[in-house]
Amino acid sequence: MVNIEDLYGMVLADSVTAPESVPPFDNTAVDGYAVRSGDVVSPPVTLKVIGELAAGAEPNIAVDPGTAVRIMTGAPIPEGCDAIVMVEDTERLPDIDGVLVKMSVPVGAGIRLAGSDITRGVVLFSAGVEVNAAMLGVLASCNVRGASAHRRPRVAVLSTGDELVDDGSPLRVGQIRESNRTMLLRLVAEAGCVAVDYGIIRDDENALERVLRDAADTCDAIVTSGGVSMGDYDVVKLVLSRIADMYWMQIAMKPAKPFAFGEISTGSKKVPVFGLPGNPVSSFVSFELLARPALRSMAGHPAVTAFRSYATVVLDDEIRRKSDGKVHFDRVFSYWHQDGRLHVRRGDAQASHQLSATAQTNALLEVPDGEGMKAGDTARALLFRPA
Repeated sequence: MVNIEDLYGMVLADSVTAPESVPPFDNTAVDGYAVRSGDVVSPPVTLKVIGELAAGAEPNIAVDPGTAVRIMTGAPIPEGCDAIVMVEDTERLPDIDGVLVKMSVPVGAGIRLAGSDITRGVVLFSAGVEVNAAMLGVLASCNVRGASAHRRPRVAVLSTGDELVDDGSPLRVGQIRESNRTMLLRLVAEAGCVAVDYGIIRDDENALERVLRDAADTCDAIVTSGGVSMGDYDVVKLVLSRIADMYWMQIAMKPAKPFAFGEISTGSKKVPVFGLPGNPVSSFVSFELLARPALRSMAGHPAVTAFRSYATVVLDDEIRRKSDGKVHFDRVFSYWHQDGRLHVRRGDAQASHQLSATAQTNALLEVPDGEGMKAGDTARALLFRPA
């Protein structure tokens, strides 16, 4: 059970029913005058104003024939009233405590009936639905203070390597700034998980094994980057091969061909490990296509929402490539064209180390194996940010 304040972005584990109706009572949808519709059949008509009702007030005034009550949006409907005349269709006559009604109104005009939005006992939302802001408003409106939801997976994120620096100090020869872990922590959180930062682990087998075992004990999944290529002699590969049941893969895609997946057994659970390639763009792409859907599935998302949305797009530019047996995922910027279709422009730099160009794109274009595509062709793109 999760309090309503913490439900945003989580996936419901059970359906939620309404304990109360919304609105809880008949009320007015507009500012105006509560009247008997039969009194205003032949406008203009002058009625005596016998009081006012504001939102939150008790409806202690009755509308008798020939009278009206000034009423504000949300106020309860007084006895005897069967319609509301909007204030724009009236003229107040203060000298005689009256109102001139210039328009006729049918029975029920301007009135929101009790239960017209939500009826008590109805199923509001079914299991498997991700809670959004509007849903929170619905739950609050009928006094649902919490709901059963799938727990957010705790995901350990770590980088390894003596060459990595993240303390802002001047670089020595052979050192580079850490970037993958910083990026992956945000991607994990964006996927609806709790990202746990395990920092940079130096190239020490014993230290790495301790960290990985601790992460497996306290987290639900582990994400690493680097050390998964064929032929890599890397402590990540050495340690994971020893303590986990791993699969070292070469996937027919570019970038992000190398990928590793396995499980570390600890106690009664098996903790999945996602080994992403070390090149920043490859790490980003493999996370989006392979790790993110799995983590969202762990968070309770059905397959239809575990994956990013795909869209049919129109190419602004020619894309040339050579047949190599792989599907290419080019980084592109998608936008809505004046022709009403989603178009894409290819990013300037497509090398697997050029993260700065990827940061300015919002989609991955699926380029099938072959010689490429022409400008104006349609293709499939995975959208990782709104166009």
